[in-house]
Amino acid sequence: MFIIAGLGNPTRQYEGTRHNVGFDVIDAIADKYNIAVDGKKCRARVGKGVVEGRKVLLVKPQTYMNLSGESIRGLVDYYKTEPEEELLVIYDDVSLNPGQLRVRAKGSAGGHNGMKNIIANLGTDVFARIKVGIGKKPKEYDLADYVLSRFPGGERELLKEAYGHAVLAAEQIVKGDIQSAMNEYNRKVKSTEEQ
Repeated sequence: MFIIAGLGNPTRQYEGTRHNVGFDVIDAIADKYNIAVDGKKCRARVGKGVVEGRKVLLVKPQTYMNLSGESIRGLVDYYKTEPEEELLVIYDDVSLNPGQLRVRAKGSAGGHNGMKNIIANLGTDVFARIKVGIGKKPKEYDLADYVLSRFPGGERELLKEAYGHAVLAAEQIVKGDIQSAMNEYNRKVKSTEEQ
Protein backbone atom coordinates (compact mmCIF):
# COMPACT_ATOMS: atom_id res chain seq x y z
CA MET A 1 0.00 0.00 0.00
CA PHE A 2 1.49 3.34 -1.07
CA ILE A 3 0.67 6.05 1.49
CA ILE A 4 0.18 9.62 0.24
CA ALA A 5 -0.19 11.95 3.22
CA GLY A 6 -1.01 15.63 3.03
CA LEU A 7 -0.34 17.74 6.10
CA GLY A 8 -2.74 20.26 7.58
CA ASN A 9 -4.89 21.02 10.58
CA PRO A 10 -8.37 19.55 11.06
CA THR A 11 -11.59 21.53 11.56
CA ARG A 12 -13.25 24.11 9.34
CA GLN A 13 -11.40 27.12 10.75
CA TYR A 14 -8.16 26.00 9.06
CA GLU A 15 -9.63 25.24 5.62
CA GLY A 16 -7.95 27.27 2.89
CA THR A 17 -5.05 28.40 5.07
CA ARG A 18 -1.42 28.30 3.94
CA HIS A 19 -0.65 25.52 6.42
CA ASN A 20 -3.33 23.29 4.87
CA VAL A 21 -2.00 23.05 1.31
CA GLY A 22 -1.16 19.38 1.94
CA PHE A 23 -4.84 18.66 2.64
CA ASP A 24 -5.77 20.62 -0.51
CA VAL A 25 -3.47 18.49 -2.70
CA ILE A 26 -4.94 15.30 -1.20
CA ASP A 27 -8.39 16.65 -2.12
CA ALA A 28 -7.16 17.27 -5.70
CA ILE A 29 -5.83 13.69 -5.99
CA ALA A 30 -9.06 12.35 -4.48
CA ASP A 31 -11.14 14.33 -7.00
CA LYS A 32 -9.09 13.16 -9.99
CA TYR A 33 -9.18 9.49 -9.01
CA ASN A 34 -12.65 9.45 -7.47
CA ILE A 35 -11.38 8.39 -4.05
CA ALA A 36 -13.58 9.15 -1.04
CA VAL A 37 -11.39 10.29 1.87
CA ASP A 38 -14.08 9.55 4.44
CA GLY A 39 -12.69 6.61 6.40
CA LYS A 40 -10.98 6.89 9.78
CA LYS A 41 -7.86 5.05 10.90
CA CYS A 42 -4.93 5.92 13.20
CA ARG A 43 -6.30 9.39 13.92
CA ALA A 44 -6.50 10.29 10.24
CA ARG A 45 -9.11 10.67 7.52
CA VAL A 46 -8.23 8.06 4.91
CA GLY A 47 -9.37 6.89 1.51
CA LYS A 48 -8.29 3.80 -0.43
CA GLY A 49 -8.03 3.82 -4.19
CA VAL A 50 -5.80 3.25 -7.19
CA VAL A 51 -3.42 5.84 -8.66
CA GLU A 52 -1.43 4.95 -11.78
CA GLY A 53 -2.28 1.26 -11.33
CA ARG A 54 -1.07 1.14 -7.73
CA LYS A 55 -3.12 0.76 -4.54
CA VAL A 56 -2.85 3.94 -2.50
CA LEU A 57 -4.06 5.27 0.81
CA LEU A 58 -4.78 9.01 0.80
CA VAL A 59 -4.24 10.42 4.29
CA LYS A 60 -5.17 13.63 6.11
CA PRO A 61 -3.87 13.35 9.70
CA GLN A 62 -6.34 14.75 12.25
CA THR A 63 -3.74 15.15 15.02
CA TYR A 64 -2.98 18.80 14.22
CA MET A 65 0.16 19.65 12.31
CA ASN A 66 2.79 19.29 15.03
CA LEU A 67 1.78 15.68 15.83
CA SER A 68 1.36 14.46 12.23
CA GLY A 69 4.02 11.79 12.75
CA GLU A 70 1.94 9.90 15.31
CA SER A 71 -0.82 9.29 12.79
CA ILE A 72 1.52 8.51 9.89
CA ARG A 73 3.62 6.13 11.99
CA GLY A 74 0.47 4.24 12.99
CA LEU A 75 -0.55 3.85 9.33
CA VAL A 76 2.96 2.83 8.20
CA ASP A 77 2.97 0.14 10.89
CA TYR A 78 -0.59 -1.02 10.19
CA TYR A 79 -0.03 -1.43 6.44
CA LYS A 80 3.57 -2.63 6.83
CA THR A 81 4.68 0.13 4.48
CA GLU A 82 8.36 0.81 3.72
CA PRO A 83 8.68 4.61 4.04
CA GLU A 84 11.68 4.75 1.68
CA GLU A 85 9.62 3.12 -1.11
CA GLU A 86 5.95 3.70 -0.30
CA LEU A 87 5.45 7.01 1.49
CA LEU A 88 4.89 10.48 0.06
CA VAL A 89 4.30 13.50 2.30
CA ILE A 90 2.92 16.76 0.87
CA TYR A 91 3.22 19.97 2.90
CA ASP A 92 3.70 23.75 2.91
CA ASP A 93 7.06 25.53 2.70
CA VAL A 94 7.62 29.20 3.60
CA SER A 95 10.99 29.33 1.83
CA LEU A 96 9.40 28.81 -1.61
CA ASN A 97 7.38 31.34 -3.61
CA PRO A 98 3.62 30.75 -3.65
CA GLY A 99 2.88 27.89 -6.03
CA GLN A 100 6.47 26.74 -6.40
CA LEU A 101 7.02 23.00 -5.88
CA ARG A 102 10.08 21.20 -4.58
CA VAL A 103 10.20 17.42 -4.89
CA ARG A 104 12.71 15.52 -2.75
CA ALA A 105 13.47 11.85 -2.03
CA LYS A 106 14.78 12.63 1.46
CA GLY A 107 15.93 15.49 3.65
CA SER A 108 15.64 17.37 6.90
CA ALA A 109 12.47 18.92 8.27
CA GLY A 110 13.72 22.38 7.29
CA GLY A 111 12.09 23.94 10.36
CA HIS A 112 8.64 22.47 9.59
CA ASN A 113 7.21 21.10 12.85
CA GLY A 114 4.93 18.57 11.15
CA MET A 115 7.89 17.12 9.27
CA LYS A 116 10.06 17.14 12.42
CA ASN A 117 7.43 15.01 14.13
CA ILE A 118 7.14 12.60 11.17
CA ILE A 119 10.93 12.12 10.98
CA ALA A 120 11.11 11.60 14.76
CA ASN A 121 8.27 9.04 14.71
CA LEU A 122 9.55 7.13 11.68
CA GLY A 123 13.21 7.29 12.71
CA THR A 124 14.19 8.18 9.14
CA ASP A 125 14.18 11.17 6.82
CA VAL A 126 14.37 8.97 3.71
CA PHE A 127 10.92 9.24 2.14
CA ALA A 128 9.49 11.22 -0.76
CA ARG A 129 8.04 14.64 -0.20
CA ILE A 130 6.47 17.41 -2.23
CA LYS A 131 6.82 20.87 -0.73
CA VAL A 132 4.30 23.47 -1.89
CA GLY A 133 5.50 27.05 -1.64
CA ILE A 134 3.32 29.41 0.38
CA GLY A 135 5.64 32.45 0.26
CA LYS A 136 7.94 34.10 2.72
CA LYS A 137 6.52 35.53 5.93
CA PRO A 138 6.32 39.34 5.86
CA LYS A 139 8.48 40.98 8.56
CA GLU A 140 5.51 42.27 10.55
CA TYR A 141 3.89 38.80 10.80
CA ASP A 142 4.34 36.17 13.47
CA LEU A 143 5.13 32.86 11.70
CA ALA A 144 2.19 31.02 13.31
CA ASP A 145 -0.22 33.78 12.27
CA TYR A 146 1.21 33.80 8.75
CA VAL A 147 0.91 30.06 8.07
CA LEU A 148 -2.64 30.11 9.43
CA SER A 149 -3.63 33.00 7.14
CA ARG A 150 -5.41 32.60 3.81
CA PHE A 151 -4.03 33.34 0.35
CA PRO A 152 -4.95 36.63 -1.35
CA GLY A 153 -6.64 36.45 -4.78
CA GLY A 154 -3.56 36.45 -7.05
CA GLU A 155 -1.82 33.78 -5.02
CA ARG A 156 -4.91 31.56 -5.01
CA GLU A 157 -4.61 31.19 -8.80
CA LEU A 158 -0.92 30.22 -8.48
CA LEU A 159 -1.83 27.66 -5.83
CA LYS A 160 -4.59 26.11 -7.93
CA GLU A 161 -2.04 25.53 -10.71
CA ALA A 162 0.48 24.20 -8.17
CA TYR A 163 -2.05 21.67 -6.87
CA GLY A 164 -2.47 20.34 -10.40
CA HIS A 165 1.30 20.03 -10.77
CA ALA A 166 1.57 18.37 -7.35
CA VAL A 167 -0.97 15.74 -8.46
CA LEU A 168 1.13 15.00 -11.57
CA ALA A 169 4.32 14.83 -9.48
CA ALA A 170 2.61 12.46 -7.04
CA GLU A 171 1.62 10.21 -9.94
CA GLN A 172 5.24 9.99 -11.08
CA ILE A 173 6.40 9.22 -7.54
CA VAL A 174 3.78 6.48 -7.16
CA LYS A 175 5.07 4.97 -10.42
CA GLY A 176 8.56 4.91 -8.87
CA ASP A 177 9.97 7.76 -10.97
CA ILE A 178 10.77 10.50 -8.47
CA GLN A 179 13.67 11.68 -10.64
CA SER A 180 11.28 12.68 -13.44
CA ALA A 181 9.09 14.51 -10.93
CA MET A 182 12.14 16.39 -9.62
CA ASN A 183 13.30 17.29 -13.15
CA GLU A 184 9.85 18.48 -14.16
CA TYR A 185 8.67 20.38 -11.08
CA ASN A 186 11.72 21.73 -9.21
CA ARG A 187 11.57 25.01 -11.14
CA LYS A 188 11.31 28.49 -9.70
CA VAL A 189 7.91 30.15 -9.83
CA LYS A 190 7.84 33.93 -9.77
CA SER A 191 6.08 35.49 -6.82
CA THR A 192 3.16 37.81 -7.55
CA GLU A 193 5.48 40.79 -6.85
CA GLU A 194 8.03 39.57 -9.43
CA GLN A 195 5.48 39.21 -12.25
